[in-house]
Amino acid sequence: MTTETVNVEEIIARHRGAGRDTLIPILQEVQEAEGYLSRTSVAKIGEVLGLPASKVYSVATFYNQFRFQPLGRFHIQICRGTACHVKGSAAVLETLCRELEIEPGETTRDRLFSLEVVVCIGVCGLAPVISVGGNVHARMTPGKVTQILDIYRGKAAEDA
Repeated sequence: MTTETVNVEEIIARHRGAGRDTLIPILQEVQEAEGYLSRTSVAKIGEVLGLPASKVYSVATFYNQFRFQPLGRFHIQICRGTACHVKGSAAVLETLCRELEIEPGETTRDRLFSLEVVVCIGVCGLAPVISVGGNVHARMTPGKVTQILDIYRGKAAEDA
């Protein structure tokens, strides 16, 4: 969804007596509707709640659940939990960053891929793992990264 279609006032209106104590639920709902927190929405939330936009942004950046860029079509989560770390997820992450030319928390210019580091995906026995759009890829190596990315690039080309 785009910023233009998200009505922040409607979301806030659903929170009776909206004030500072409803900031996080409002941020969550706006992100769910918008896909991320845009500058416009952060400013509007601050305006309606009587808070400076800097305060809203400060609260949102404290929690890693909030993002400030739209996700790519294929959202990649790389596990950096203990099992994945021990089995080499740092090298996989480095390769993903190099191949995609982005850092964690960013989206590629073509909006095809976004990258997020997570604490645990929950399949430690298959470490190291990445999840691409909810599909888990096990026993990842730096060498497998290009193959996996090419699969998803191919899917995007088929749909175009």
